[in-house]
Amino acid sequence: MEVANARNPATKRKFDDAVSNGVATDVDLSLLEAIEKSQNAVEVLDLRTLKKHVLSFERRLKENIEARLKYPNQPDRFADSEVELHDELQKLKVLAGAPELYPDLVSLNVVPSIVDLLNHDNTDIAIDVVQLLQDLTDEDVLDDNDDSARVLVDALVDNSALELLVQNLHRLNDSDPDENVAVYGTLATVENLIEVKPAVAELVCEKTKLLKWLLGKIKVREFDSNKQYASEILAILLQSSTVNQKKLGQMNGVDVVLQAVAMYKSKDPKSSDEEEMLENLFDCLCCLLMPLENKERFVKAEGVELMIIIMKQKKLAYGSAIRALDFAMTKYPPACERFVDVLGLKTAFAAFMVVCFDAQIPVSKKNKKERYQEDLEERLVSLIASLFGGILRGSRRDRLLSKFVENECEKIDRLMELYIRYSDRVKAETERLNQVEFDDLEMDEDEIYNRKLESGLYTLQLIAVILSHIWCSEHPQMRGRIELLLKQNKLSKTHIKDILQEYHDNIGDLDGPEEKERAQTKIQKFIMAL
Repeated sequence: MEVANARNPATKRKFDDAVSNGVATDVDLSLLEAIEKSQNAVEVLDLRTLKKHVLSFERRLKENIEARLKYPNQPDRFADSEVELHDELQKLKVLAGAPELYPDLVSLNVVPSIVDLLNHDNTDIAIDVVQLLQDLTDEDVLDDNDDSARVLVDALVDNSALELLVQNLHRLNDSDPDENVAVYGTLATVENLIEVKPAVAELVCEKTKLLKWLLGKIKVREFDSNKQYASEILAILLQSSTVNQKKLGQMNGVDVVLQAVAMYKSKDPKSSDEEEMLENLFDCLCCLLMPLENKERFVKAEGVELMIIIMKQKKLAYGSAIRALDFAMTKYPPACERFVDVLGLKTAFAAFMVVCFDAQIPVSKKNKKERYQEDLEERLVSLIASLFGGILRGSRRDRLLSKFVENECEKIDRLMELYIRYSDRVKAETERLNQVEFDDLEMDEDEIYNRKLESGLYTLQLIAVILSHIWCSEHPQMRGRIELLLKQNKLSKTHIKDILQEYHDNIGDLDGPEEKERAQTKIQKFIMAL
């Protein structure tokens, strides 16, 4: 009734108006009485109701087990008990309306019985359980019931729900409509469990073959909603777990994800859902490229070459390819060297010089054009900084530096244009933060620094590092160009040195104390050179 009324509010208003005015001659009064009685008969969800449902379920379960044991080769003799068991599982869905009762559900020790039915010989019963678990763990249901949610999720994990969900997943057939829905429901349940208990992301990969199933799913050429959801779940499993990133890398995951994105090197997705799947696949790739060993696999699988091809095609995956290259080349010289060797500099700097991307590149409807432009600029700045950090000498270094000389140092002009823009933005944010402090709203130094990073300080720091690399080449034409542009904008090298000093002082030790010291020494050399 609520859905119908929501879709047709005029109908509801007409009915309300008629009753309020006392004009109800065309309304069946007996129907109104029946509706009122049915509303009064709605079962109250309390502990007593819960126990009644659990008892009824266990009775039907016992009858089904006994019938199957007694007549194992006569399906018609246990079919009725299976229908009744199905009905009981459907009734248990009502518990999603009272998540506060989940601890009682667990204490009644019915969770093991429900979970075990994922192993039932009748796939339809297993599908019923998938739907039940999806409903019970739904994000909207568990909202504001964190403690109850954790109790249920812990019980499900302890009773091998992860293993049985994935085991059942392997026997489901996408071509069957009901089983297709169950595949989606299984993935949704896994996502719900991770939402409540993040540790499930690593547990499900450790205890089950879910990663293998997901890789198999994204390999399929044809697009469907379950392939899209598989890509999303894979991204969730990888995004915060180095263990999962390394595990998938060992399973040839880098190559499989590259094959999946390669399908879009010269074509665009046909729908918004397919577009979202492509974004998920690139999220997976970028997560995979965080461990060093996977960067190596990426280079060996010719991932650098594929990303350059995608950039050249200027399809929707253009920006994602730049992002993947940025991840691959960060602190990994072999990827930087391969990039130069396969003539990636020409493609990268052509992109770097583009002032308005949306005039040349298709932009996702979900992305705002201004933000898309900034994202690409920031990724390209990071990519160029990685090139300078990864290629320190030799002919490759000369080829990189020569890019900033050609066409009367136009790349330096572009670099300084970005430097001034980001400098102004950071300056405005700093002044705003100073005003906030003046208004007695206390902020510690870390919070202030993070706010400045969000406003573009990190990109400004990377531009300062690139300018320092160029300056340290001691090339008179490039040095002269930098000084001229600084002077035109009423700045000096001191401004760059100040940016570098703040960068130096805030380098963290996430990669260890030795790496921190090395990075700080490099920045200090730049400051001295300037």
